[in-house]
Amino acid sequence: MVESKTEAKSSEVGVTNPYRQTEHCDKIHGYRCDKGVGVIGIDISKDHLITSRGRVRKYKNNKEGYEEILEMKPCTIVLEPTGVYAIRPSQYFKERGIKVLQVSPNILSREKEFRGKKTDFYDAEKLENMVDKAKEYEYNSLRELVTLYLFLKDIEVKYKNRLKRALFLVSDNDKLNKERLERLAKGDFTQEELYQLEYTPIVLEEIKVLAKTLLETQEKLKEVRRMIEEQVPDNHVLLTIPGVGRLAAGVIIGVVGDVKRFPKPESFVAYCGLDPLVERSGKAVISKGISKRGNKYLRRLFYFLADMNYSRNHTLLKFYEAHKDSLQGKKLYTALARKLARVVWSVWYNNRPYEPK
Repeated sequence: MVESKTEAKSSEVGVTNPYRQTEHCDKIHGYRCDKGVGVIGIDISKDHLITSRGRVRKYKNNKEGYEEILEMKPCTIVLEPTGVYAIRPSQYFKERGIKVLQVSPNILSREKEFRGKKTDFYDAEKLENMVDKAKEYEYNSLRELVTLYLFLKDIEVKYKNRLKRALFLVSDNDKLNKERLERLAKGDFTQEELYQLEYTPIVLEEIKVLAKTLLETQEKLKEVRRMIEEQVPDNHVLLTIPGVGRLAAGVIIGVVGDVKRFPKPESFVAYCGLDPLVERSGKAVISKGISKRGNKYLRRLFYFLADMNYSRNHTLLKFYEAHKDSLQGKKLYTALARKLARVVWSVWYNNRPYEPK
């Protein structure tokens, strides 16, 4: 016979139910060893996974912890996509035949109670009951490539600025081009007019290192850019927008992921950090520019595209002509960037090619 054993509730491990010991297993579980537990909600942090079910509900966020969770034989796992810490366990479980669902952080925050419980265990339990509001996890290789591309762009800017600083210390010319970079990377300063100062030998060594690293970074950027462009389908609707090329489309798709999570253009504009920041006091309305609380890379991209390509886009050109007298400089191009973000949302969300109005 199978003997039932119960334990008192413990806040440490979240034990809430009686447990049964099966005939063929000498361990006590919150489930039968020969039967799966069904749906499990998992709250993820860098170091731990907190499950909504199980005898022990706190596991390490590593292979050992994943295997212990798999011993419960779940058929579905529901979790919150908490950045990089959720990617590895999601992919691990998926490749072992488990259906992995992800709940948007925005949806989860609306479901959490304003009062009462607020613990990792409680969050895991909430996730378990949100299957109908979750979407199946899919690995996004384009997102990883875009992340790498943007990381390398940041490095390129830092090396350029540092190299210009070093050049200023020993030369009146801080202009950079590929030919000059190649000479500097080899330590060839024969064509340079240099200040012969006490620190010049040290700075020249720094210039050599920086120039070599900058060239390598730029070559890697070209390679990653090519990989991004190859992953953008030829018939993607974003490519129908004048001024949005294959690289720009790839960056937008990689950063945003699923545009359907933005039901309104205002939410997409806010995600890009281009929403206007307005303060109201009585009848007074004070505009303070844009919020800049969204994704900085999308904000910079839309500003760059609006600045360089507004004349090629009928919608942006019409907006420019209508507002060029009332808005000046950066304010005008920021407004153009916001307009472009709305155009991108409309075309992508409705999956219809761009049509000038």
